Amino acid sequence: MLERVVEIYRIVMDLRYNPLRFIPDPVLQAYLLLALFVMWCGFFGIIAIYYMGWLGYSIPVSIAVHLLIIVPTIITNAVFLQAERDRT
Repeated sequence: MLERVVEIYRIVMDLRYNPLRFIPDPVLQAYLLLALFVMWCGFFGIIAIYYMGWLGYSIPVSIAVHLLIIVPTIITNAVFLQAERDRT
């Protein structure tokens, strides 16, 4: 199951596998990925506010919490991939 989660993560978040890989500028790739991230956080925040009744829900707090989870995951994945590439 963990392998499937990593596979899905790479399809969505890894610029080597998702369709943003066809954009030649890595800065633009990162910007678009970040813009999509903020858009989805806002979207799910609106769903939580209106459909789940979380009237005290804060979209900026949601984005911060998601970043606190996702950034270490991305860094860990990058370290693992670099270690895999550097093996002799």
